[in-house]
Amino acid sequence: MKFLPLLSLLCFSSLFAQNPGVDFKTVYASISVNPVKRNVVGQGKYVFDVTQKPDTIRIDAEKMEFTGVKINGAKVQSANNRKQLLLFEGFRTGENTLTFEYEAFPTQTMYFVNWDFTKDNLKPEDINGQIWTQGQGKQTSHWLPSFNDVNEKAIFSLEVTFEKSFEVISNGVLLTKVPKGEEITWKYAMDKPMSSYLVMLAIGHFKKQEDRSASGVPLEMYYEREDSLKLEPTYRYSTKAFDFLENEIGVPYPWKVYRQIPVRDFLYAGMENTSATTFSRDFIVDAIGYNDRNYLNVNAHELAHQWFGDLVTAKTSKDHWLQEGFATYYALLAERKILGDDYFYYKLYQTSRQLREAAKTDKAPVRDAKASSLSFYQKGAWALHILHEALGREKFNLVIRNYLNKYAYRNVTTEDFLEQVKLVADFDTKAFQQKWLDSAEFPEEDVNAALAKNDFIQRYIALQQKPLDLKNDKAEILKILQSDEWYPIRELMVYQHIAEPFEEKSDLLEAALQTGNTNVRQAVAVSLTDIPENFRLQYESLLKDPSYETQELALVNLWKSFPNERIGYVEMSKNWVGFQDKNLRLQHLSLAFMTLDDKEKLKAYQELLMYTGTNYDSNVQQSALQKLLDLQVYTEDVFRSLVYGTANHRWQFVKFSKDNIRKLLKDPKHREVFVKIRSGLPIREKTQLQRLLEE
Repeated sequence: MKFLPLLSLLCFSSLFAQNPGVDFKTVYASISVNPVKRNVVGQGKYVFDVTQKPDTIRIDAEKMEFTGVKINGAKVQSANNRKQLLLFEGFRTGENTLTFEYEAFPTQTMYFVNWDFTKDNLKPEDINGQIWTQGQGKQTSHWLPSFNDVNEKAIFSLEVTFEKSFEVISNGVLLTKVPKGEEITWKYAMDKPMSSYLVMLAIGHFKKQEDRSASGVPLEMYYEREDSLKLEPTYRYSTKAFDFLENEIGVPYPWKVYRQIPVRDFLYAGMENTSATTFSRDFIVDAIGYNDRNYLNVNAHELAHQWFGDLVTAKTSKDHWLQEGFATYYALLAERKILGDDYFYYKLYQTSRQLREAAKTDKAPVRDAKASSLSFYQKGAWALHILHEALGREKFNLVIRNYLNKYAYRNVTTEDFLEQVKLVADFDTKAFQQKWLDSAEFPEEDVNAALAKNDFIQRYIALQQKPLDLKNDKAEILKILQSDEWYPIRELMVYQHIAEPFEEKSDLLEAALQTGNTNVRQAVAVSLTDIPENFRLQYESLLKDPSYETQELALVNLWKSFPNERIGYVEMSKNWVGFQDKNLRLQHLSLAFMTLDDKEKLKAYQELLMYTGTNYDSNVQQSALQKLLDLQVYTEDVFRSLVYGTANHRWQFVKFSKDNIRKLLKDPKHREVFVKIRSGLPIREKTQLQRLLEE
């Protein structure tokens, strides 16, 4: 699956608890968020128990200002070191209540996306802005006084006041919505404890569709107003995946509601906030886009985290696989239920090849705080599959049930999990841990034995290891292409002969197109880039395939191969859009710029430049900038857009922008342009550019 990188690191505790002898029980906050000032103003009421009086109680609070700090109703001395609120007095053994007012100006964790206040008379309902949070790895303490130590769990309730045309979403049950003039106050509450990094907030012009699981859990699936026709393909199989996971895990879904919210310019593929997953709007797709990049795997992965990560949370970074490995494996099990055994084993095979290759240089085992995402996620999932196969489904599921029930709403270690294995089965957990978790070696023998259980994979591997010869085995190749073999084998027939002359494989390519399979046909688009005239009509049929990736590949290859037909290809693609990142629209504009007259070229340039604006998602900005740079369009406006990219919240776009500015600065002519535009830039962008100029 085409997959945006998932977040791989948590803020785990140190060797000792953040507040030894202190247990925070409930956290209540009432806040107002201002997208103009980009600040949060609020009040807090935190209840905590003291069993052993400490010198200082610490609450993480990045760059916040506090007033009215009271414990048990009395004003107390406190300190604020800009990273933590420090409490020295006023608390007693037993239950205590802390109250305060605060203001925060979050520069990370809470993001303000697409807020445009420059247009005159712009009504709130016409603003396309969103506010969303990402606490894992970024720390909720940038906008809400909380606890960076994942071992400090509390019951969170959040009351949020915002402009009435927007939807406000947080964790837990929505208790009330109270109108207050032009605003609404939304009150959400959890009833079970969770770690602070799982607290979330999302604000935008969202709509929702509701469903219910077989067990009666409300399932809320959000979307933006303009994406209503994409609801079904985006959330396809969502309820089915929920029902499967709840049944397979064997422990009831631990929260009272489950929400999924797509947000713009998200940092990762998805995030498993307790009861409310946020995910990248890139996964909002129509029926065609579903064939190229669907949400199913991310959907199931983040849902599995509601048990593995949210209900039980790893104590330390070396136990991170208990979250990511489990979520990855259970997502794959959900896909197995929906898409079948061959799909399941094919994905296992693909990740096994990645792990085998990575093991040549990656010497950090799964239980290493510095392990790669590939290890945490995929090797962790493989370890569970090996365990699953060794114990059998019944015993494996019993282990999982016992593990989750015993450690519900608590923190766990790898030893805690393996202890549950030992209680259920006569299984050598020490050898398992050494081979799969504590060693960086790739257990090739175990993996091959597991893959051998699937006939499709055995045939696929055999054909990979001993490819059919085009000259001597053409009849067999054509027979495979004309069969109902699952697509990867038929796709393989095309890719294995990519270097063969067209004349010798033309009937193979013809047969591949006649399969009608989107993936096999896409293999033709990928493998044949220099198209002969006598194959043009057949190749042009790819332009109508239900795949935006295939359409883009075919359009570019046809445009390059047939100069006399270029105007026609540009004309026929003029209404194409593609994915959320507008891949087809941007490709059309690029070809139009190179093909049409000066008037149309100017229009294409102006539209490409428009997409570099900060009111578009950064992946659209980046793609449009890449097209302009490839076209060698070096204008002040293009350079200015690159500089704006250096201040974006997504590191991928920041890196792209800085790398390209560095290349351009090597040319004195371009350096002069950057110096010229520097004075008119906002302070953040000006600072970033100055640093690059001084390198």
